[in-house]
Amino acid sequence: MNELWRLDAMKIAALIKSRQVSAHDVAMAALERLSAVNPSINAVVDMRPEDVLVQASRIDAAIARGEETGVLAGVPVTVKVNVDQKGYATTNGVTLQQDLLATDNSPVVDSLIEAGAILLGRTNTPAFSYRWFTNNRLHGHTKNPHDPTLTPGGSSGGAAAAVASGIGHIAHGTDIAGSIRYPAYACGVHGLRPSPGRVAAYNSSSPERDIGGQITAVSGPLARSIDDLELALRVLSRRDARDPWWTPVPLRGPEVARRVALCLDPGKIGTCEPIRVKLREAGRYLEAAGWIVDEVEDLPPLREAAELQIRLWIGEGYEAKLAAAEKEDDPGALAVLQGHQALGRSTTLASFSQALTRRATLIRQWQLFMETYPMVLLPASADLPFEDDLDLKGRTAFERVWNAQIPQIGVPFLGLPGLSVFTGLNGRTPTGVQLVAPRFREDLCLAAGAVIEAAFGPPSVVDPVGS
Repeated sequence: MNELWRLDAMKIAALIKSRQVSAHDVAMAALERLSAVNPSINAVVDMRPEDVLVQASRIDAAIARGEETGVLAGVPVTVKVNVDQKGYATTNGVTLQQDLLATDNSPVVDSLIEAGAILLGRTNTPAFSYRWFTNNRLHGHTKNPHDPTLTPGGSSGGAAAAVASGIGHIAHGTDIAGSIRYPAYACGVHGLRPSPGRVAAYNSSSPERDIGGQITAVSGPLARSIDDLELALRVLSRRDARDPWWTPVPLRGPEVARRVALCLDPGKIGTCEPIRVKLREAGRYLEAAGWIVDEVEDLPPLREAAELQIRLWIGEGYEAKLAAAEKEDDPGALAVLQGHQALGRSTTLASFSQALTRRATLIRQWQLFMETYPMVLLPASADLPFEDDLDLKGRTAFERVWNAQIPQIGVPFLGLPGLSVFTGLNGRTPTGVQLVAPRFREDLCLAAGAVIEAAFGPPSVVDPVGS
């Protein structure tokens, strides 16, 4: 069983707990796969193989003693470099933070450890986690394992590229404007952005980023199966007193009407034909599984929600963000901030407050809509995965990128969970669709996602394509 890295997390945990394989065997297979493919994609940028084997030995010893080892016992998982992991630098892809060693674990890291996961390595992100492309001056360029001319997505591009190519069975990511869902889409895996308050988060290395739970990134999982996403969500939803916004809501909610609003072109973003085809196919598969699917011309305001999310995210502390990016001298970070210069410099305390007030109104409109349609099927992006570094190729290209991502950006502003589901390849280019449900109804996203996965087939491990 030298290709243990191909198996799903649930299968790996079951094999280890039943002693059919050891955690050491799994860890060795994971390290061999990492060594074989990571040089061509640069997904994992901080790794300590000796520590991985020590973690595996602890799991095997605990099982030998008959101790409970958690639902992810021995499962290799990657962690994004923008969250604290004790003894590692929380770089966020920035040279200015290469020596910012964490003295404690983030709650998400503690949750993974408590569940028995083996932390395999730390995955790349663009500088400051600003982009849908993954490249920085500290860790270098992450490549899409399907096609190196395409973006692997961002900001959790390393996470998506890793799990797509068999480096780890589950990847941790964060999402403030699509940073889990878009990399999953671009690399041909599944990615879940949970509702704010579902997964406890806190970085002692940068506590000032916790702005009242309003614009902080939400941690969530990427994986090659819906079942593994559900398992990971259960693990990550653990309470931690360090997060004042964590909410004790059950992972499964009450029964609701299985009614879906299918929207091909929300906010008139200009969804490309290959994605329209996938959306219609996904709608037909849901209908065949007993869901009522209604195609709607548009949704409650999504473009406005995206514009306001950009104001809260980019506009808050804009001058300090710009100064840091200039000091870092990262082209991608500078392109994002300079591209939104007018918005950033026009953000005042009054406009920030107005955005939050308007947010309540838009959330109300969406909640009322979701009384009728508790599931929305819409694009993850208006375009197929972008040419790599497209946002650096002039103003027109920059605006094309940001317009295409309206469905990614708007969902976090509304506080809703979003799931990017793989829907097969278009040539060698991954495709996917997005599912959105009411707040704390990740279970509905996962249920609909399981139907779509069964129809299109789950993501397969990719052997990275060379440049």
